[in-house]
Amino acid sequence: MARIKVDIDRRIGIINPSIYGGFIEHLGRCIYGGIYDESSPLSDERGFRKDVLGALKALRLPNLRYPGGNFVSGYHWQDGVGPKEKRPRKMEFAWHTVESNRFGTDEFIEYCRSLETEPFLCVNLGSGTPEEAAAWVEYCNGTEDSHYANMRKANGYPEPHNVKYWGLGNEMGGYWQICAKNAGDYAKIAVEAAKMMRWVDPTIKLIGCGFLEQVDPPSWNLEVVDKLAGFMDYISLHIYTGNSDYYTNVAGPVRAQRLIDVFNATITIAMAGKKAPRPEIAMDEWNVWYKTFGSELEEQYDLSDALTVAGFLNVMHRNCTTVTLSNLAQMVNVIAPIFTSPEGLFLQTIYHPFKVYRDHCHRIALDAFVDSSSYETRVVHEWSGAGNESPIETVPYLDVSATLNEHATELSLAVINRHKDEPIETEIHLGDFQPKRTALVYEINGSRVDVQNSFSEPDNVTTTEKRFEKAAGAFKYQFPAHSITLLKLARA
Repeated sequence: MARIKVDIDRRIGIINPSIYGGFIEHLGRCIYGGIYDESSPLSDERGFRKDVLGALKALRLPNLRYPGGNFVSGYHWQDGVGPKEKRPRKMEFAWHTVESNRFGTDEFIEYCRSLETEPFLCVNLGSGTPEEAAAWVEYCNGTEDSHYANMRKANGYPEPHNVKYWGLGNEMGGYWQICAKNAGDYAKIAVEAAKMMRWVDPTIKLIGCGFLEQVDPPSWNLEVVDKLAGFMDYISLHIYTGNSDYYTNVAGPVRAQRLIDVFNATITIAMAGKKAPRPEIAMDEWNVWYKTFGSELEEQYDLSDALTVAGFLNVMHRNCTTVTLSNLAQMVNVIAPIFTSPEGLFLQTIYHPFKVYRDHCHRIALDAFVDSSSYETRVVHEWSGAGNESPIETVPYLDVSATLNEHATELSLAVINRHKDEPIETEIHLGDFQPKRTALVYEINGSRVDVQNSFSEPDNVTTTEKRFEKAAGAFKYQFPAHSITLLKLARA
């Protein structure tokens, strides 16, 4: 029989709610036809799809990253401000489309205000310059009688946008990036951009580019952290996992843990002897993505992908002392939890674990002991075709995140049963935490591991709420096969 033991005094740290952030990019139908559709009867007077806005509001995103992604390395922000009829239509080289620029900085800020979320802008350090990046900060945050602050005021926004988070480029080591750079060249331009941006507003938080598993060795981080120490607050970690083999797919978060370990090691080495604050890790692009490619990326998710997303969140909870900002990529249509048509939308399978965790997990991460049977697999992304070179990983069937509220009156156990076919009977020991007999249960499951949601069948995978009447300091619970279960226990 499997076992879970929780001691509320064994605390890992505080989970930053900023890990529940989102990301939107000018890619496929994410912006146009997703969050923004001027001609749709489902949109408000600003062109925002009201149904999409409602579905995103329900996730209570703490921050939203924009405008890219690969798109940003060719994006010049001044093309997307001012009267829409005067904005240029530009060839766009990241995704090989024509960009109308009808949705830009001010529309994004209005959207964030509607969501009650912090805007997170990523600057162009591909074809752009440090001066252009600093001018964007001035446009958004400037209060002086200066050119770009006055430009914002003339565009109808007398008060500053007060954008707190700024990314120093996107995936600049990737050969697919417009004006890709090696670590030394990236560090040089990023330092100059950081200096100028902070001269405009010293309160902003800056996110530097970390190494990319596909192309860069970890030495990228050593050089970038060394050169940007004191200039950046975070270093970005991007990870996409996915595999058509079920057990490999749901083990994807194991790879995320390995990458976090590498990032922490390289940051520690690079910061040795430095007096500047240690940069934290921003997982500002993460998701399951392995089925669809090209210019649309309209991935259709199944139950196994939902289990993987929950696993990512468990990993972030357990690494809360270093991973303090993250962004699910992306939010609408493009590898996204929300999928639209001109007539409406449905919620993909991965929407449900994200919402359950956001709503019901607490701020204090606990170091839970878990003992369950396991399986072996090579945790490899289907893109790489490098399964034989990947080490064999031992992956437990049960994956657990335990969280506690500040007053130690509520405990949440988020448990993934990765077993494809069998429920797992589990002894749960809560130590000094004595719960009320009735616990709330939020379960995400479906009839098969490959079942998907769709317009015609939107609830094949959804969240079921129920009560469990046998909670105690020690009790048994059977976690169904291929399921995500959150047990919410109140202290007696």
